[in-house]
Amino acid sequence: MSIQHIVLFDGNQRNHLLPLTATRAVADIRIGILTIKEKWEKYLNIKTDVLTQDYLQPKYSFNQNENTVFINANVLPTIQLVEEIKSLKSETALMINETTIAFQTNQQINSINNFATAFNQLNFQIATISNLQILSNPWNIFSWNGQEIKNDILLLGLKPNPEKLSSTNTLLGNEIYVEDGVSCECSVLNAKDGPIYLGKDSEIMEGCTVRGPFALGEHASLKMQAKIYGDTTIGKYSKVGGEVSNSVIFGYSNKGHDGFLGNSVIGEWCNLGADTNNSNLKNNYGKVSAWSYPEKKYINTNLQFCGLIMGDHAKAAINTQFNTGTVVGVCANVIDAGFPPKFVPDFSWGNSDVFQLEKAYEVAQRVMERRQIKLSEIDKNILKYIFDNRNK
Repeated sequence: MSIQHIVLFDGNQRNHLLPLTATRAVADIRIGILTIKEKWEKYLNIKTDVLTQDYLQPKYSFNQNENTVFINANVLPTIQLVEEIKSLKSETALMINETTIAFQTNQQINSINNFATAFNQLNFQIATISNLQILSNPWNIFSWNGQEIKNDILLLGLKPNPEKLSSTNTLLGNEIYVEDGVSCECSVLNAKDGPIYLGKDSEIMEGCTVRGPFALGEHASLKMQAKIYGDTTIGKYSKVGGEVSNSVIFGYSNKGHDGFLGNSVIGEWCNLGADTNNSNLKNNYGKVSAWSYPEKKYINTNLQFCGLIMGDHAKAAINTQFNTGTVVGVCANVIDAGFPPKFVPDFSWGNSDVFQLEKAYEVAQRVMERRQIKLSEIDKNILKYIFDNRNK
């Protein structure tokens, strides 16, 4: 089948990725160097539309054309999966266990909520690939990040070019990929255990120590003497200092000072105050539990190392100490002394108050203006929806 049009849709696991998916479609999650949407577009060499929750849909383009193929955005693409999707017959869904991977239909779909009607009229095909990576929980993002950095290097067709860096640096290994406009001086980059990718116009200030796999997004920067361990991605326009290990920062967020961040996922427009730290290992070395939005309780991550999950526009005061497996919601402000709760709900102001919506708009606009980005009416409506539904 010739694929003419692709729509990436939020899979059934979308709610388990909250609070990260409260403000974005699953397709906009960054893991590795690229977002999921960017990965699929590279593999298929075609622009994609996105079908997401109704309150998020105004943020995304969605059209249904003839021979549209719908792909579950929770599924990370591979060459083998792309070939299997290309072989899908008309009005057929590709399944693995009880998860829909993709389907082709000419039935009219206007909302993600009317999938059920379309499914009743589809044929089903069992996927032959058994080792698919399907994002089901936020901690999958940092757990799979190192391999995804490697996959994205191949997908982008990059060639090592460490010679673009200044001779003031100490370089170990050859797998260093440098885009145009990169500034890096007097630092140690060790690519022996995995690639190091430095995005367009990014900066590594003096005295940093970096181990791969590592990806630094465009216009992002490492502050002086930062220590970065492998399997870490710092998204575009973010500023990071201190010590970071196996973490993913989506973009436009700051951890500008000393403090430890490990086995964590940080959304956009977040700020971690000076000397903020998170624990990623329990004192008894046991498995870490974390809050599940859909289950409304703490669940076992089955991980020994799990740190902080933080939604967009959240902030932490100086000297904040996050416990293992802490989940912080959208627009939450962590400001009280001592360890904050392991779950900080959306729009919390400290442990007991609510961050009022109009004030949240003001702060978001102020923060975004620093990157010459406007808080749009669409953004405001999304935040209002989250605010109005925070206790449901």
